[in-house]
Amino acid sequence: MKVGVFGGAFDPIHVGHLSIAQAALECVPLDRVVFVPARRSPLKDRGPFAPEEDRLAMVRLATAVEPRFEVSTVELDRPGDSYTVDTLEQLAAQGDLYLVMGADAAHDFDRWHRPERIRELATLLVASRPGAPAPPEQGGLVVFDAPCLDISSRELRARAVRGRSLRYLVPDAALRYLDAHGLYRPMEDSPRKTT
Repeated sequence: MKVGVFGGAFDPIHVGHLSIAQAALECVPLDRVVFVPARRSPLKDRGPFAPEEDRLAMVRLATAVEPRFEVSTVELDRPGDSYTVDTLEQLAAQGDLYLVMGADAAHDFDRWHRPERIRELATLLVASRPGAPAPPEQGGLVVFDAPCLDISSRELRARAVRGRSLRYLVPDAALRYLDAHGLYRPMEDSPRKTT
């Protein structure tokens, strides 16, 4: 079984994430893609901004329509920072692993914790992204053709704070959830705190 592992904060999950995962399914082809929401990335100074339970709920809602998409809580269940190498070790028994990432993440890959071990555990599947540098040429890396949607969770949070719509950028079920829970709004407009 060929299993794609797609990690990230998903803060919020958006249509760019889903289009990358769908393209990865078709590229190899993969049997399934497992979305792995991170507790906290050691390479990011801040965030995540939405609580774990909200990010997990949005990922579950957004991926429910594709039967080959699954969600794993392995990183949310572990205390501390989320290291991809630990996640791959935990998922190794599920089949041949393919780590799905964007070109921007691939460019920083050598800064990740134990990158050589990650390469032993999984084939790197890299989706090109507008404005991101081309992925470095290296063994064990496959660049695949994915739709070029220039969307980032950071930009979506900024839009939401300014009162702009995220419609057509975030999957409908996840959008209804984040609206209902007041996520990514200025604190005075939010029905509850999102610490």
